[in-house]
Amino acid sequence: MSEIGLRERKKRRMYRTVSDLAIRMFQERGFEAVSVAEVAAAAEISKPTLFRYFPAKEDLVLYRIADHEEEPARVVWEGPTPIEALKRHFLEGLERRDPVTGLNDDLEVLSFHALLYGTPSLVARLHSHLERSEEALAEALGGGLDARLAAGQIIAVRRILAQENWRRIAAGERLDAVREDAVAAAERAFGVLEHSLPVS
Repeated sequence: MSEIGLRERKKRRMYRTVSDLAIRMFQERGFEAVSVAEVAAAAEISKPTLFRYFPAKEDLVLYRIADHEEEPARVVWEGPTPIEALKRHFLEGLERRDPVTGLNDDLEVLSFHALLYGTPSLVARLHSHLERSEEALAEALGGGLDARLAAGQIIAVRRILAQENWRRIAAGERLDAVREDAVAAAERAFGVLEHSLPVS
């Protein structure tokens, strides 16, 4: 059991190390200017080994957010209602300044988001993550059309709120000023969802 745990920790460490290295290279030179072969060489692994960990070049960047893919599905039944649970989780993220909420002024986080949202192929790959998040949430809500409609709207609200927070901070607004608006916007958006979605 401990051996499995050790293997898993080593695997996660490899993912993180290679992803961090690749992101630094992309930030310095641009995503398109750095080849997968260059990342593999810098990480001192073979190209086939790199592709075993990261099936696409874009995954080298998106690894950082992959852990959040099933987050909405995990928290949805923490109640008292699915929307209330998701709202509370998002508000707690704002309080922690979780980068996923966009409310974070750390220079490394801002640079990562600039790389992500400024690279068309990364944005396209991000949407596949959002679709999987939406599918997992729909399943957690019971499946069926109503659940899929609800999941699509919930994931869209989370994405738009986070992008608005990041956009304002990246434009130079102070985090404390953005935070107050971010909390109000989240309360309002999830309030609309609570009253309009066919889940309870």
